[in-house]
Amino acid sequence: MNNKLPYKERQITHDKRCHQLTNINVWTPDSLWLVYDVRPNGSSFTGLTIEKIHVNNGSQCEIYRANNGAHVGVVTVSTENPPRYAFIQGPEYPDEQWQYDFHHRRGVYVSDDALGIAHPIDAMRITPPFIAGALRGGTHVHVFSPDSKWLSFTYNDHVLHEKDIRLDQRNVAIAVPIKSVDIEPKGHEREYSGDYFCCVITQTFLFPKIGSDEISRAYEEGWVGHDGYIKQNGERQKRAITFMGDTHGANNEIIPEVYLVDLPEIEDEFMLSGEYPVEGTSSKMPFPPKNIQQRRLTYTHNRKYPGLAKQPRHWLRTSPDGSAIACLMKDDNGIVQLYLVKTCTGTLKQVTYSDNSIQSAFSWDSQGQHISFICDNSVMLCNIETGKTERLTIRSDLPPVADAVVFSPDDSLVAFMRDIDGFRQIYTVETGLFSK
Repeated sequence: MNNKLPYKERQITHDKRCHQLTNINVWTPDSLWLVYDVRPNGSSFTGLTIEKIHVNNGSQCEIYRANNGAHVGVVTVSTENPPRYAFIQGPEYPDEQWQYDFHHRRGVYVSDDALGIAHPIDAMRITPPFIAGALRGGTHVHVFSPDSKWLSFTYNDHVLHEKDIRLDQRNVAIAVPIKSVDIEPKGHEREYSGDYFCCVITQTFLFPKIGSDEISRAYEEGWVGHDGYIKQNGERQKRAITFMGDTHGANNEIIPEVYLVDLPEIEDEFMLSGEYPVEGTSSKMPFPPKNIQQRRLTYTHNRKYPGLAKQPRHWLRTSPDGSAIACLMKDDNGIVQLYLVKTCTGTLKQVTYSDNSIQSAFSWDSQGQHISFICDNSVMLCNIETGKTERLTIRSDLPPVADAVVFSPDDSLVAFMRDIDGFRQIYTVETGLFSK
């Protein structure tokens, strides 16, 4: 490990509030602004504003302010010019029957040239007849595709939650710009329309067969590559999503593995139902569209420490060319290391061989040469080819916050957070890299 510290760390926010970065896409495309939500603490979803701050001059701008008892958070940015900001919005006018929960939240977006005006991403229909393109519950962590046209997110179902909470298994869903979905007339006062056609793209099972590829949960997804990936036959798969799927081992222990879903290029194909309706039924989750099937990439049940690392919480992130999926797993010594999974074959490669466990989520640089994460209470820069890590920040008594370590689009900075005097503050550190 290189302990030389030639790089400059800067505290960006200073006011007595908790500033929360999301784990990806927190920079505007020009690498000048960081977006965040403001909340009492990292685990509390009671923030009222989505904001951005200029990393050079410290000027702040309010993107959106929640009203009528709603709360907002978990914001990400598109790559467009001007960009859009997508985030979670909790229910307005919450009451005893309808409060913020996994199955009671939605995605909205605000355009940079029309701040303060939120547009709905997903429609919700919780009364029969269910509608193709509308979901029946709550969505979370809305991430634009690299071309900013689609979004991915995780999903929980209100209809099944009310029937039996065990049936409300987390899945991955997407928003496709086929058409807006109008919920009129409404069958319930909490239903709403959306600007995108949304569908679930993963399939979960209440009781997965032991040792099979069936999963009980799909989550922590990521878009594959800037422009998809190259298949083994040489063809380009333009859009794909990788995600963690909870398989069940011999003693019914949960073993998270890496999965992949290839998405059709023809948008109208998302409207075609497969084995079950894409809109779901009163007893079944919305089902993936026809010709969409999840594919398991990793098989780690026989490892000493099987499965992806459950701590720290992290999201699967792929190289810019889409050829490799980065994830965290324990080595045979029980130390959390960085691994790469080949998108085509599922082949595993260990990247780091550290004496200390990786402590955080991570991100790639734009060239696919480095990944940044927290290890040994420092922000680190890891060379993917050699596995060598370089310490970008001093080793502090309290480690930086594990939730987010995010490269700027031009690779010159990494954004992260520290808890200082009871408040979560945003920091940046120079990387010594510059791609543009």
